[in-house]
Amino acid sequence: MSNLSVDSVRLLGRLRELGGIGRDADGRLVRLAASDTDREGRDRLGRWIEAAGLELAIDRIGNIFGIWAPEGTAGRAPLMLGSHIDTVINAGIYDGCYGVISGLEVIETLKEEGFIPTRPIVVAAFTNEEGVRYAPDMMGSLVYAGGLDIDAALATTGTDGPLLGDELKGIGYAGDKEPGFLTPHVYIELHIEQGPVLEREGLSIGAVENLQGISWQRVTIEGDANHAGTTPISMRRDAGHAAARVVTFLRERARASNTPTVATVGCMEFQPNAINVIPSKAIFTVDLRDPDEARLREEEAALARFLEMLSAEENVTVTVERLARFEPVTFDERIVTEIETAAKARALPCRRMTSGAGHDAQMIARIAPAAMIFVPSRGGISHNPREFTADDDIIAGADILLDVTSKLTLEE
Repeated sequence: MSNLSVDSVRLLGRLRELGGIGRDADGRLVRLAASDTDREGRDRLGRWIEAAGLELAIDRIGNIFGIWAPEGTAGRAPLMLGSHIDTVINAGIYDGCYGVISGLEVIETLKEEGFIPTRPIVVAAFTNEEGVRYAPDMMGSLVYAGGLDIDAALATTGTDGPLLGDELKGIGYAGDKEPGFLTPHVYIELHIEQGPVLEREGLSIGAVENLQGISWQRVTIEGDANHAGTTPISMRRDAGHAAARVVTFLRERARASNTPTVATVGCMEFQPNAINVIPSKAIFTVDLRDPDEARLREEEAALARFLEMLSAEENVTVTVERLARFEPVTFDERIVTEIETAAKARALPCRRMTSGAGHDAQMIARIAPAAMIFVPSRGGISHNPREFTADDDIIAGADILLDVTSKLTLEE
């Protein structure tokens, strides 16, 4: 299929149109899961799916599916393409949305070409991939793959108070399909890299062969509030200082390592949060990532040892809450090879790589062979309005998805 290409005008136009939905008064793109702006984006996607002549289906967790099942394919496991359309706060227009819109575009291109697959092809948009409003992230795909009970997920409380189930009903996306109602033959997710590797190396395509494990924890350190001017340093139980020591420990440990381990403290708050009061409490998150499970466990253990030592040295109380834990994922070798083959056929430079971010593909990999395709991100920037991928790269990635899809949907 290397002589066939997607409709670039339609693909790019939809990507920008969806990117205009959910702008706040300051022009920021904000489509948090199950919000009113998420509904607007979902509505637009649903109209495109139905206009393409696909069956529109929604499951109980709000995942959206556009199903193309030509005559003779009934009962066969579908090839599934997809990603998500929810965003972070002040987002770019490519993250997640590119994979969903490209999946739809691939199906439309094949239909218009008169291509007859031997199995259905489905485009999916999974709920709450970002995890900004509801935790954990990648929730829709995790529920779909059986890794999280549907009723527990629907009972999740958002950062602004409402239950996810109530919000899905409110926006009209509490579907009737049971999560997992379609088990994919394979799953392929096209995504921007969200990192600098492809751009730095002058490459067009990344064949993603594995994905880092992720460990999220919330740490609470409790000391004593006291006067900032009258309390000697030696007599302080300073939760703020103790928290700062954890941040420094994580950064220095990661810098000193010759592994790809990364550590991030992304959220932090002090109580009582006054300029002239020693903090009595510090609450912060720790995000640890590594593509090797043994190394990830060691980083978790090293943090636990440090917190135990810190508690004794600073005379503070430390408690830890597990927020999310996902093991590293190795993607399907055969699909990764097909991505490389397709890139070579189109003379697009390609390399195998690891995903540093979490994606719906890692969840669907629990129930089906899966892999990902990456295209370059300018400056490695993502989760930011400056997120950008050149049009030529957008089209190239969609063409590779087209080629791999057409190859794998002809398999018996």
